[in-house]
Amino acid sequence: MLDKTGTLFSHVKAADKDYVSGGLRDFFLYRDLGIAQATHGKVIAHLVKANMAPEKGTGWHRHEADFQIVIMVKGWAKFMYEDKVTLVEAGDCVHQRPGIRHYLFDYSPDMEYLEIVSPADFKTIEVDPVCEIPAPTPWN
Repeated sequence: MLDKTGTLFSHVKAADKDYVSGGLRDFFLYRDLGIAQATHGKVIAHLVKANMAPEKGTGWHRHEADFQIVIMVKGWAKFMYEDKVTLVEAGDCVHQRPGIRHYLFDYSPDMEYLEIVSPADFKTIEVDPVCEIPAPTPWN
């Protein structure tokens, strides 16, 4: 059967792509999984891992995206979703509805998550604070 979707087959092996800086947050490292290229920008998927101890976190923001999920692979992270603290641990999956105001403010040194977003070139918009943010857990 012919592929009528216009997307490409993609297989990225762990050794094919390194974690690199230069992504959305300088305190994280990102490993591209080749999905944005394979889908011609319809979807992006990347692994994200902690690179530096949390100090200020992401700040309050929202994304202009149609779809976004975070699947925690290792460790944990604490998010504020609107005014609710949400602990996301290894094995958990979070669907961030379009436009939800959020703030990632704390994470473990071994934190690693898979993020899948559509479209691949989604925008991040800073927003006014929703509430106070708890202090992050210091790394020893």
